[in-house]
Amino acid sequence: MQNLPVRKKPAYSIEAVDNALQLLQLLRDGGSLRLKDAAAELGVAPSTAHRLLAMLVYRGFAVQDETRRYVPGPAMGVGPAGLSWTRLLRTVAQPHMELLSGRINETVNLMVRVGTKVRFLGTVEGTNALRVGDRQGTVLPANKASGGKALLAELEPAMIEQLFRSHNAEIGGDSIPDAEYPAFLRELETIRNNGFAANFEGTEEGISALGVALHNGNGVAVGALSVATPVARFRRLFDSGLVAIMRETQRQLEIDIAANPAGSEP
Repeated sequence: MQNLPVRKKPAYSIEAVDNALQLLQLLRDGGSLRLKDAAAELGVAPSTAHRLLAMLVYRGFAVQDETRRYVPGPAMGVGPAGLSWTRLLRTVAQPHMELLSGRINETVNLMVRVGTKVRFLGTVEGTNALRVGDRQGTVLPANKASGGKALLAELEPAMIEQLFRSHNAEIGGDSIPDAEYPAFLRELETIRNNGFAANFEGTEEGISALGVALHNGNGVAVGALSVATPVARFRRLFDSGLVAIMRETQRQLEIDIAANPAGSEP
């Protein structure tokens, strides 16, 4: 077996980045981490370690359990999206997201589904003082996020069964319990009929969202858009025509997707 080359520390290392990466390694290898232990490992003040860990929590690489220990988050165990066109999809979608966000002054997200999860590729924030922040890089359960549900509603029942009722789903912690599964299937049917999905504080307290799937030129779902807003503003936004506004953005964006290589993907 060929030996790997010796890794040398870069001449111009960025200490904060290095510290964050060390925390990721500690979480990966140890399974859990206390704040004081993180500070000791890095040789920094607890306040500095707390700020670094807070960013890892924000990006989904860590979560805190009931004992306030940090444990690996959902993004830690998710591999690359494995989709060759995600960067192009984000580029194509960006101007449409900016127009939509500017029109309704709320946060707009672009995401793709990877198995039972959705990965947020990009975010355009609204300008309200109270708004949903940047979710780029976040990984969430597809059956909880509005865009994820819109994408799941595009799948055949056998695939839904495989994703959420198989032995692999049980091992991966993605299995939906017997008591909840019929309601989940009914929700997907409603989403198919309506053409949009909603998330009422399903992924984050105080946040509601509306999501629509994005299709390529062959009619295959390749991603999803969502509008996320504080729950207190959602009903007013919905009643003012949010669905129609999103569908118009969806239609315009799908024209551009079909005209680009992303639209040719299966």
